[in-house]
Amino acid sequence: MNVYDFDETIYEGDSTRDFVFYLVKKYPKCLFKLPKIGIKGISYVLKNISKTEFKENVYSMFSYISNIDTEVETFVDTHMHCIKWWYIEQQKDDDVIISASPEFLLKPFMDKLGIKNLIASKVNQVTGTYDGLNCYGEEKVVRFDAQFDRKCIDNFYSDSYSDDPMAKLAKQAFLVKGNQLEKW
Repeated sequence: MNVYDFDETIYEGDSTRDFVFYLVKKYPKCLFKLPKIGIKGISYVLKNISKTEFKENVYSMFSYISNIDTEVETFVDTHMHCIKWWYIEQQKDDDVIISASPEFLLKPFMDKLGIKNLIASKVNQVTGTYDGLNCYGEEKVVRFDAQFDRKCIDNFYSDSYSDDPMAKLAKQAFLVKGNQLEKW
């Protein structure tokens, strides 16, 4: 089994950031959240709030969108080209995608790619609040272990050393830099 991070690994860029910019462009009223997001961003940088709290504040703009499901589908349709070619060439039926991005945002990508195994952050798509922990760092291992046998990981791919806990479980791990793969 091969396990992949999503953003900057098999997706060119950060899907959540791209989705937020997509919404702001289409719904300028989302900009009303910008001052609070800025304040929370500073608080996060100063380590006064958690990454999850900062993200929830950003995601709170989803409450301005009347049909978020339709917007997610449209976004995914217009961003499928961001899936990296090297991933498409080596994709397998038992691939697992594990990501800190919201599950509701990644699920349509998985459906279009025919990927059955997704582990991602559970975020309410209307309120932007988390249901559980952000699927990041050690939490990825916890989530993976809840669904799979860790001994099954042949290859792990990520763009970030924050995924070192997952990389240590794999027989081989690769650091992704653009479209280049390097041994971990």
